[in-house]
Amino acid sequence: MDSFDPNHGSVSENAANDLTPTPKAHPTRPSRDEALAAVRTLLAWAGDDPTREGLIDTPKRVVDAYNEWFQGYTADPRKELSRTFEDVQGYNDMVMLRDIDVESHCEHHMAPFLGKAYVAYVPTDKVVGISKIARVVEIYAKRLQTQETLTKQITEALQDSLNPQGIAILIDAEHQCMTTRGVHHKHVSTITTSFTGVFETNLALQERFIRLSQSR
Repeated sequence: MDSFDPNHGSVSENAANDLTPTPKAHPTRPSRDEALAAVRTLLAWAGDDPTREGLIDTPKRVVDAYNEWFQGYTADPRKELSRTFEDVQGYNDMVMLRDIDVESHCEHHMAPFLGKAYVAYVPTDKVVGISKIARVVEIYAKRLQTQETLTKQITEALQDSLNPQGIAILIDAEHQCMTTRGVHHKHVSTITTSFTGVFETNLALQERFIRLSQSR
């Protein structure tokens, strides 16, 4: 990951305030057959023949892939955080997970963006299983997203469930909508951050989190 200035790159207050509630599955979700027909239409629109041998099963594969890529719409991230442990025995330092895989799709072009998430919190009186934090990142990522919204949603889920002394999130990702279309700039990463509580007020702690995010 490239070096990062803690004074830049944070999710802005306006971005945070403009966030819409967590999206829910559409109440009139189209049927699988309708989804298959839509893929066939797109194949024909692209200029190919959806009935030729190489494409005959493509609609099925695409719909199955969408079920996997967007499974976050049918999962509740806060449920993953519902079981906590209060026996922290006075632990008063950060709990940090590094290099959590982020596999998401931008809501503007439905193109993938891929990267890593770094998540830390300082507990108040309870902790959660570390695998649950990775699962929360995965659930929110498996939706159509912007990286800014994804960063804030993870923060809010941890805040609501754990009420910690502070939270730090950093996501570093490359967006395929930028590398494979439009400006065609490869190897450009986007960094978003969110700091609350002690990570916002204690710059030494914030810098330590960033340093640990960069170290290998």
